Amino acid sequence: MRNMLDFSSWQAMLSTLLGLVLVTFVAVGIRLLAMQHIQQRRERQNRQINERLKTLIAAYKTLGGSFTGNLAVDPRHMRDLRMQAAEQQGESENPPHSERRRRIRDAVEAALSDVILLGTAQQVRLAVQAANDMVAGRPVETAALVVSLRDFIRDVLELDAVPGDLSIPRQGPLRSPSTGRGSNAGSSGQGKGNGQGGAGMATGGTLGLGLGHPALDAARQPGTDLRDP
Repeated sequence: MRNMLDFSSWQAMLSTLLGLVLVTFVAVGIRLLAMQHIQQRRERQNRQINERLKTLIAAYKTLGGSFTGNLAVDPRHMRDLRMQAAEQQGESENPPHSERRRRIRDAVEAALSDVILLGTAQQVRLAVQAANDMVAGRPVETAALVVSLRDFIRDVLELDAVPGDLSIPRQGPLRSPSTGRGSNAGSSGQGKGNGQGGAGMATGGTLGLGLGHPALDAARQPGTDLRDP
């Protein structure tokens, strides 16, 4: 360092200044590269966390979207419902609301699959238990899993906990509209006449959620539980 800082002549001073500028540029460049790498890794982890939260929020809405009515999921498949209806009625292929029950069961199965993939350890255990009940043909209630998802999501988003003095009703799966093949069977002739018009009215939507909340900085390990309650 003493040999580098030489101010005995203007030539030595010029070379000293050039050396200092070069060292400064190299240090700043290394710092910028390191900061860029850290920022890219943080953004990638944030995207993963946001996708996980978005999926779990969608699962929460599916598993706990209703407070009234039958809050248990009917695990029977369409063929079982048709066989039961044929035995009981003998004149109707589909029992009442069978199409709605089938759609609710399919949506709950997809939500349970998402929770098993991205949920915490407690949520995975509850989802696996519900899935085993469905496979065994037992009615499934999702209230406990919904409570776990609600508490987890509020904790990650740094929202206040639900007051303990509130008596929240038990929640069940979201009831889809009762429109489908079963309810439209009587109007199949009109559906054929207006094929293109009817097909144009079948539109779908996706749940989009941009969660860039700073509270997510505390959980930046992909593939691990986020602040597991």
